[in-house]
Amino acid sequence: MIAEAETGDVGVFGGRKRAARGERYAGEGPAEERYVVGELDDHDEALPRIPTPAQPGTWQAPDALEQHLYELLTRHAATEWEDEEAAEEARGDMTLAYLEALAGDLVYVPFRREDTSPDPGRRTFHVHDTPVGRLVAVYTRGVLPRPHPHFVFEAYTLRDLADDLPRDVDGIAVNSQTPCPMLMSADAEERQVWRALHNEHWDEDGRAERLVALRAGAPPLGPLLHGLALGAHMCFVNGEAWNNPHYHGLGLSIEHERLAKWWGVTDRAGWQETQRRLLAREVTPWYWEYVLDTRTALAHRYTDGRLQAVDATAWRECVESTLRERAAQQPDEIGPDWEEFVGHVVGLVGKVLRYEGRFRADGLLAADAAVRSVAAWDLGRASMMARWGYGSRFATRAEMREAVVEASEAAQSAHTSWQDFSAGYALGRCLHFDDEEFGGWYQEMLAAHRTLATHPDSPWHTVPFHVPRGAALGG
Repeated sequence: MIAEAETGDVGVFGGRKRAARGERYAGEGPAEERYVVGELDDHDEALPRIPTPAQPGTWQAPDALEQHLYELLTRHAATEWEDEEAAEEARGDMTLAYLEALAGDLVYVPFRREDTSPDPGRRTFHVHDTPVGRLVAVYTRGVLPRPHPHFVFEAYTLRDLADDLPRDVDGIAVNSQTPCPMLMSADAEERQVWRALHNEHWDEDGRAERLVALRAGAPPLGPLLHGLALGAHMCFVNGEAWNNPHYHGLGLSIEHERLAKWWGVTDRAGWQETQRRLLAREVTPWYWEYVLDTRTALAHRYTDGRLQAVDATAWRECVESTLRERAAQQPDEIGPDWEEFVGHVVGLVGKVLRYEGRFRADGLLAADAAVRSVAAWDLGRASMMARWGYGSRFATRAEMREAVVEASEAAQSAHTSWQDFSAGYALGRCLHFDDEEFGGWYQEMLAAHRTLATHPDSPWHTVPFHVPRGAALGG
């Protein structure tokens, strides 16, 4: 799952729209429309280039997988073997361990934009003719560079790679030009080994609902990192690194598919509009915040600001009376379903109270706390939408960063702490999807909240909720 959604004309969000050089984005508007992102965001970092440190064993890998692969290689290189036979056997064991690690995760293959397709059978692999045979480059997620507009990555399991690689490919070069490279045969016998290892080690569920944080390559402390942290709930659900500013997700084609499915976003204009609406908090129904604001006003008037002490009956009556006062001032906006709408909004008071009761029982809210705002629901998704747009090549790097920082500023204005933000995000998600069933939509948020509250790599322990506005962006 990529997100939870609704889609919504604006000009260009965070940048200038102009005639561009280069290729047109496939499926993006009429033939005369150019690939705007290609002009605005071209750069020279299409493939990973990470220097190997002079001192063996000193590289800090971006993620746990790459660290494991690096340690396998350095241990093997540092060991002296009794004879050639022992060295060969040890190399075989090390190669198998390397493959087993790959089998438990996704690998990424680079393609030119014009050579890829949502249909894996129609993709044209770039095959390198080398002295050791015909090779295809393959990378693990942690070493991927920032997205390039004309060179993209598609994700594969080891089994899918065995099935989809052309038969005349002799091998794969894994993580070339990084400190954890490996050259592997891709003949028919080896591909059978890949399939068997996939069946043994692949766990789709095990890759989700986990906190992942880059150990290297994340932005420094500042508004960009804070804004990325706003998406930590969804990163947890999807098993993505919360502090990664170079989002590739599940590869270009699946990212397009997920954005279309969950948000109806299929092109740059659609991303721009959705991103704008999320940052403006226009996707969440306005009356959710209205109901919460009404309680806040009553709390300041009668209970010294204690939200939980507001009488439920007084809260309902105030919601209804103020709605009717607004209607009296704007009678032309009242439709035939007005009374039903009023009943629905007043009914939200009880729904909010019941969710808060469950939140407290489960530790998602403190015993004396209440939800102040659901701004987090749109702003957390705005943080993710910026990354999804960037990874899908609908947004430039500058636009992504601008949107993430704007979300950061808005969240700090609307919420008081990470716990307050989390409660607002959870309530928004539940009001949107859960309908008081306390099912998967809620359970995912409860698991995310508990992990974020306790995991040492969580942004709640590494990023203060309030950051200076003038801090450097980094990344």
